[in-house]
Amino acid sequence: MSPTTDRGTVEQLLRAVPDFPEPGIRFWDLTPVLADAAGLAATTRLLSEPVTSTGVDVVVGIEARGFLLGAAVAQALGLGIVPVRKHGKLPAVAASRSYDLEYGSATLELPAGVLAPGTRALLVDDVLATGGTAAAASELVESCGARVVALSVVLELPALSGRARVGDRPVHAVLER
Repeated sequence: MSPTTDRGTVEQLLRAVPDFPEPGIRFWDLTPVLADAAGLAATTRLLSEPVTSTGVDVVVGIEARGFLLGAAVAQALGLGIVPVRKHGKLPAVAASRSYDLEYGSATLELPAGVLAPGTRALLVDDVLATGGTAAAASELVESCGARVVALSVVLELPALSGRARVGDRPVHAVLER
């Protein structure tokens, strides 16, 4: 399929949920995209696009929807996947970063012993909103001497200025709202 057709498929399946997880927040639900075989295939192809122009050694999936999406991208590219987890979920931690969300705060952790210095990583997540999660995950990867070559997301919310928080790292967004 063409990228335009793939984007249309993803766009039709994406669902907006108002006032979740709290009043005033619009949650973008990817469950219908993931549950649809054509939607998942289209999303995987689109999220993989940055790899055509950038060498990548591993995919890093950001908890939790980034695990699902990142695993699909890694499989399609013939690469492994490293999960960036929420605090307290890993038995061995290489590094951790705390950051602010648009409705709270969180801490992410990188598993120990999985990223060697010089490793080129593609970060994959569902949504780039304020950029806190993406910036924290990027810093974790880079704290191990690896390099984030691109961040690939299904949806970017430009009004929340998330790109500004990820610095010079290239961002590839399938859709914008």
